[in-house]
Amino acid sequence: MSVYTTVTTEDLDAWLARYMVGGLVELAPIASGIENTNYFVTTEKGRYVLTLYERLPAAELPFYLTLMAHLARAGVEVPAPEPDRTGALFSLLNGKPAGLVARIDGESVRHPSASHCAHVGAALARLHVASQSYRPRLANRRGPSWWRQMARVVQPFLTPEQKDLLTSELEYQAEYGKGALPKGAIHGDLFCNNVLFHDGRVAGIIDFGFAATDFFAYDLAITVNDWCLLGNREAALDPEKVDALARAYDTVRPLTDAERAQWSALLRAAALRFWVSRLHDLYLPRPGELTHAHDPVEFERILRDRIESTASSEP
Repeated sequence: MSVYTTVTTEDLDAWLARYMVGGLVELAPIASGIENTNYFVTTEKGRYVLTLYERLPAAELPFYLTLMAHLARAGVEVPAPEPDRTGALFSLLNGKPAGLVARIDGESVRHPSASHCAHVGAALARLHVASQSYRPRLANRRGPSWWRQMARVVQPFLTPEQKDLLTSELEYQAEYGKGALPKGAIHGDLFCNNVLFHDGRVAGIIDFGFAATDFFAYDLAITVNDWCLLGNREAALDPEKVDALARAYDTVRPLTDAERAQWSALLRAAALRFWVSRLHDLYLPRPGELTHAHDPVEFERILRDRIESTASSEP
């Protein structure tokens, strides 16, 4: 959510004419994150988040935006995209595909408790249940083929030990079949900063820029790897938080035997995906007015921990 494309009040005033939201009152950039340009927008009729999609091709945007609309209609805690006067959910702004979604009242939590984890687990399960009736499909652009491609790109920046870890884990994942697992539309990036809480409950799940058709249990593993860490962002998992999140999820969408059997490999796959992503963003960043790259060391430690604890990590 860095600012790569500058939008002035004059730019936005003209663009907002296509919407039935009234005139612009306030425009403020959102500086955290790394993928898209985001602004808080207040108009005469409401409060919104404006997103300019920096990497996503316009041809793929209907998958993300109609998914959000589908989930919101199903009662999942997702901000609904705002259609323009023609019913379209996005259009070009300063040369980039852009859209508005409702702004959610709430805040993210930096140090989640077991209670927070339980609420997130239930919310993610509701998202997965609702997504089963979502018919569009989109291959995960941050899937295994992307891992291998990015691994080659970042290799020159790694130590011999890091190269060995990356090579061995890619080989492990290539040999670990997951074809029998339930799949559908997933969020793909349900970190703590992408869930807003209000009065102790989930108020909104945001930032669907990595949504794709993939395994539900993989999405759960991504979530656990960020929400269920011990103490102050240690690499190891907190058993109480994992139990709270997984039990709440399982109550809404029961995990299959195959998902439980492959849980360790899924945790490792989720850690590998974000380690590679953060290596790429650190060593090969894109220019932006405001940028924030996450430290890849955190997910290197998480991956090493998941490898060491493979035998005892079933949810």
